Amino acid sequence: MGKKRLCESDFRLMDLVWENEPVSSMKLAELCLEKLGWKKSTVFTMIKKLSQKGLLKNENAVVTSLAPRREIESSESNIFVSQTFGGSLPGFLAAFLGGKRISPEEASELRRLIDEYEEK
Repeated sequence: MGKKRLCESDFRLMDLVWENEPVSSMKLAELCLEKLGWKKSTVFTMIKKLSQKGLLKNENAVVTSLAPRREIESSESNIFVSQTFGGSLPGFLAAFLGGKRISPEEASELRRLIDEYEEK
């Protein structure tokens, strides 16, 4: 996926697809009405839009994702950090924590992640 951000409604629809796929377009419309208050016509328009973007596949009225959740979340996070904190991950983390304390387990997990992703 490029560097174009998903709007909130796109992400919310993708979230329901990821949680329920493969899902019939009618079932997805029912879920959207129940959880988001969206009309069927809105959902079908969004399915078409996200299919054109290459994020969803709608074949025989069955909707599946073409982009894994982790890939989209990573892309969205990178864009957010870049636009909001000038690409500074430490700046993002400091703002996110906002002076809050983290548990030893959380600190350990963060150290493990840093070690895993650190350039060698």
